Amino acid sequence: METKVAGHEWIVEGTAWKVGNNVNTESITPSRWLHEGRAPMMEHIGELLIPDFPKKAQKDDIWVAGTNLGCSSSRNAPLYLKYKGVGAVVCDSAARIFYRNAINSGLPIFDIGQEAKKIKTGDTIRVDVKKGLIINVTTGEKIQTRPFPDFIMAILEAGGINEYIIAHKNQYELLK
Repeated sequence: METKVAGHEWIVEGTAWKVGNNVNTESITPSRWLHEGRAPMMEHIGELLIPDFPKKAQKDDIWVAGTNLGCSSSRNAPLYLKYKGVGAVVCDSAARIFYRNAINSGLPIFDIGQEAKKIKTGDTIRVDVKKGLIINVTTGEKIQTRPFPDFIMAILEAGGINEYIIAHKNQYELLK
């Protein structure tokens, strides 16, 4: 739907696409398409879980999941979700490698525990990334989570860890 980044705000609003528990990275980014390149992957991303997702997903939609999102491998599925236009990930819990890959890709991810059950596919979700506030516009439900620490927010705002390092390379002797 929309992203608003004005001054000190970072608001993402879009439609929720919900998947279940123990979703592995293979089901998000099937290796069959991963090895074909980015364009074919964008045509098939997430279709094993939500057949309509690759065709109907819009910029700034929200990927919502249950527990243990992104288990099973270090494949950077969050990067491909970002390429698809997903504005944020909201889940009960994420595998640590998935969580870190999301941050490193510049994709905000929020572990909100059982509160994730309150979000359904098709709900309109507004995420205030800097405040850690998630609003289900459809139901009016508000979920407050901890905001990101400053160092993680800096990585997200840069667009990911690579962009952050490039922007700050003059601060580090090894990178000059």
